[in-house]
Amino acid sequence: MDKVVNLNRVKKTRARAAAASQAAANRVKHGRTAAEKADDQRQAERQRALLDSVRRQETDTP
Repeated sequence: MDKVVNLNRVKKTRARAAAASQAAANRVKHGRTAAEKADDQRQAERQRALLDSVRRQETDTP
C-alpha cells in the first residue's frame, strides 16, 4: 500500500517553493540592497582618493 498523503501539506510545500523561486527572480531583477550599493560607492571613493594622493603633480617646466 501507498503512504497516506496530506494534500494540504503538499499544497503548502508547492506554494513555498513557488514563493522561493519568485523571490529569487525578484532579487535578480531588482538588484542589490541600498547598503550594498552604498558600500561599493564608499570603496570606490576610497580608491579614488588613494590614487589622487599618490598621483604625481605635473609641472610646466621640463
